[in-house]
Amino acid sequence: MATTGILILTALIIWNIIVFLFYAIDKYKAQHHLWRIPEKVLISQAILGGGLGALLGGKICRHKTQKAYFLVSWYLGLAIDLILVVLIFKTLLK
Repeated sequence: MATTGILILTALIIWNIIVFLFYAIDKYKAQHHLWRIPEKVLISQAILGGGLGALLGGKICRHKTQKAYFLVSWYLGLAIDLILVVLIFKTLLK
């Protein structure tokens, strides 16, 4: 069971890095007037376990920080991340 928990935690970290990169890429595309990543993709990524990556991507890249629905999705995703981490550590410590 410990191996499964570590794999899930690793996947969560990798997913958050990917989400962060999506925000950075979308910011770059916005600055260069290129095709953009749809907002629904960015929001979905945040809610589906990428809350920390989305929050950091938004704050560091100064991207989508004025839109309330992005802030809600970031903090909801962050809460989901925290719940997942707590559940993983509970199973690892058994």
